Amino acid sequence: MKKMFNFVYIIKEKKEMSMKYLITGGSGFLGINLIRYLYSRGHEIVNLDLVPFDYKDMNGKITDITGDIRNLDDVNKAMQGVDMVVHCAAALPLYSPEDIFSTDIDGTRNVLETAEKHNVKKFIQISSTAVYGIPDHHPLYETDKLDGVGPYGKAKIAAEEECFKLRSRGMCVSVIRPKSFIGPERLGVFALFYDWAKDGHGFPMIGNGKNRYQLLDVEDLCSAIYLCATQDKEIVNDTFNIGAKEFTTMREDYQVVLDYAGKGKKIVGTPAAPIIWTLRILEALKLSPLYQWVYETAATDSFVSIEKAEKILGYKPKFSNKDALLRNYKWYLEHLNDFKDLSGVSHRVPWKQGILKFAKVFF
Repeated sequence: MKKMFNFVYIIKEKKEMSMKYLITGGSGFLGINLIRYLYSRGHEIVNLDLVPFDYKDMNGKITDITGDIRNLDDVNKAMQGVDMVVHCAAALPLYSPEDIFSTDIDGTRNVLETAEKHNVKKFIQISSTAVYGIPDHHPLYETDKLDGVGPYGKAKIAAEEECFKLRSRGMCVSVIRPKSFIGPERLGVFALFYDWAKDGHGFPMIGNGKNRYQLLDVEDLCSAIYLCATQDKEIVNDTFNIGAKEFTTMREDYQVVLDYAGKGKKIVGTPAAPIIWTLRILEALKLSPLYQWVYETAATDSFVSIEKAEKILGYKPKFSNKDALLRNYKWYLEHLNDFKDLSGVSHRVPWKQGILKFAKVFF
C-alpha cells in the first residue's frame, strides 16, 4: 500500500510539474525572467506580446505569439490548452493615457474573460504598489486605501477591479503588488543611474536620501509568482504585496553601486520641493523621462509589508535592496554593447535622459 501511495504521489507531482503557462508581455523585462524561471522547472510556455520575442537563449523553447491583448482573437489563440495565466502585459507610465487605459484595463478584461471561457486553473495578475498612490503612512498593507497617481496608477486600480469581478464569479485570481523590481534585463529609468555611475559621476537624490525606499529583485518576484501558481487555490486566491525584506535608506542602498564603480563618487542630496517642481515642468515639456509617481515619491518613505506573503505563501526573498541594485548594475556593465544605441519607453531599453544628461557635469 505504501509503494502504491508513493507511486500515486510521484504521478501527481509530475502532473503538477508540467503545466502550460501563458505569459502576457513575455518579451519584456519581467516576462523573460519569468519564462526562464518556469522553463527551468519543466513547464510549457506560451508568450503573447506586441513585441517579437528576441531572446536567443530561449529561441525554439517556447511558443511565441506576436499579438495584442486588446485583440480578442489574439488572446483566444494564445489561450488554447493553457493551465495558468500570468498577466504581465501593461502599458507603462511613459505611454499615452489612451494606450495605458486601453491596454491595462480593456486588455486585462480580455485576458481574464478569455481565461474564464477556457477554464484556466489560475490567473495571476501583476499589479503594482502604484495603486497606493502617495500614502501618509508606512508600511503599506493590502487593506490600505487605493489612490493611484496619474493614468498608470488609476489604470492599475481599475485592472484589479476587473480581477475581483472574475474572482467573485469563481475564478482563482492572485493579485500581486510588487515594489519596483530590478535585475537582469532591467534598464528603463535605472539605466540613467547606471550610466552616471559607469562614467564616474555622483548621483543626485531628490531630498536628502535618508528615506527608506523598498525595491525588489526580479528573481524574488518570480518566486512569489510561482508560489501562487503551485499552491492551493484557497490560499492564493488573494492579494499580496511583494518586496525586499532587507533595505535601508536610499542614500545607503544606492551608494553600493557608486562604490562598486570605484570612482570615489557619492550620492548627493538636493532640496526636494524645487527639484520636484522643476521635474513637473520638464515632464510637461517632454524634456525629462521621469514621470510623476517616480519623482513625487522619491523623497519619501515607500515600503510595503510583506508579512501576508511570508505567512500565507511562504515567501522568502533572497535579495536585499543592495543585492538587487548591484546584481542589476553588473548585468548592465556586462551587456552594455547590446543596448548602447537603443532607447524607448519599456523597461528593456534605456530611457532617453533628455535634458537631465546635461546635469551630469555638475556631479
